[in-house]
Amino acid sequence: MLDRAAAQDPTRSAREAGRAPTTRGGVRRDRRSVRTAYDTFLGTGCLSPGVDPLVAASWRRSLSSGVDPDSPRAAAGLADRELDEYRATHPLAPLMPVVRDLVVDAARDDGLVVAVCDDAGRLLWVEGDARTRTTAERVGFVAGAVWREESVGTNAPGTALATRRAVQVLGAEHFSRPVQSLNCAAAPIRGADGRLLGVLDVTGGRAAASHVALSLVRATVASLERELAALGPGRPGGRAGTGDSTARAALQLLGTPVLHRPGGVHRLSPRHAEILVLLGEHPRGLTAEELAVLLHPGELSDVAVRAEISRLRRVAGTLVVGSRPYRLAPGVRSDVDVVREHLAAGDPTAALAASAGPLLPRSLAPGVERVRAELAAELRSAVLSSTGTAALDAWTRTDDGADDVEAWSLLVQRAEHGSPLWSRARAHLAVVDAALR
Repeated sequence: MLDRAAAQDPTRSAREAGRAPTTRGGVRRDRRSVRTAYDTFLGTGCLSPGVDPLVAASWRRSLSSGVDPDSPRAAAGLADRELDEYRATHPLAPLMPVVRDLVVDAARDDGLVVAVCDDAGRLLWVEGDARTRTTAERVGFVAGAVWREESVGTNAPGTALATRRAVQVLGAEHFSRPVQSLNCAAAPIRGADGRLLGVLDVTGGRAAASHVALSLVRATVASLERELAALGPGRPGGRAGTGDSTARAALQLLGTPVLHRPGGVHRLSPRHAEILVLLGEHPRGLTAEELAVLLHPGELSDVAVRAEISRLRRVAGTLVVGSRPYRLAPGVRSDVDVVREHLAAGDPTAALAASAGPLLPRSLAPGVERVRAELAAELRSAVLSSTGTAALDAWTRTDDGADDVEAWSLLVQRAEHGSPLWSRARAHLAVVDAALR
């Protein structure tokens, strides 16, 4: 994910190779000059004017707090049981499925670790790439430990807490030498009332040094804060819609897409309906990357897909489960399933009666267009193969069958000569024939 986005940045490869400096606010961040400035600061207390002001201020705070640059002391972590109990009741706990959807799954592919800490700097969740987690664990970056500046010096989560703003700390900008092999980006998370609840952090190697990493953190925090606003007061421990029964959910995807739930009817957005159609067609599940291709090849990122599924879960609860891949929850049925069940039973008339219209007729998603065409073809084949006139009559009254010359011709042949149905079919067939000449 980060590699694809960063590929659009022409200076990325040079920056990562150390041939070009990174910048923040116009300040040069050449790695060698930062390390020289760091060593000078520790030796003399003097700061080079080329050091980023945010980093310089953090170094001063770290030094005045008595942080040992060679042996940082992260506050002791909580015991497993205590940590589990604390996390379960924390206001950010309901947001972890969103964090995993938007960041953690993609982070593994980019060798990154994602951490969420509370407003005191205690790491509550540390997830992501196993190799990077092992590296981070060596310096005490583990769930339960406290990573405030006062304990470990300049670092993205701690400095984000200290400054109340999004920050990115690269290599030698960390005050602690053992941490200088890592890069990190973090941003504070605020509740609907503006209260600071914690920080989201991304840590790793080159991918975490990209400007894309900081943008990703900011965008994810914005999504989390929207989720918090949607949860509203008095509901800190649950996600919207999770109290409903998934087993009783029913999807209407033919015609106007809606979700029928025990609590009422919810109209689905076009994108959410498209996602549900595609997941319904792939019981084994689809990854965000696969969904992106089926929804809009080349124009939709997997990050955008994860954001859409996060919003879908907010309104539909546990309708969609998993993340690598995403799947429909067991027991979820749609009117597409009902139509196919009638077709399998050899009853095209019932199948047509169960259909409220074409499958998402306005959708241009390639995956949906294919399913729509296949379903229409299945219906047409069953109708033309049926005996009698009921299925033919119903088919010719649909959008797909209105101009089906073969169906109208069969209806003329099978309807009782002189009957209203025969007259209707014969007249319409004449109109269609004239239009095609």
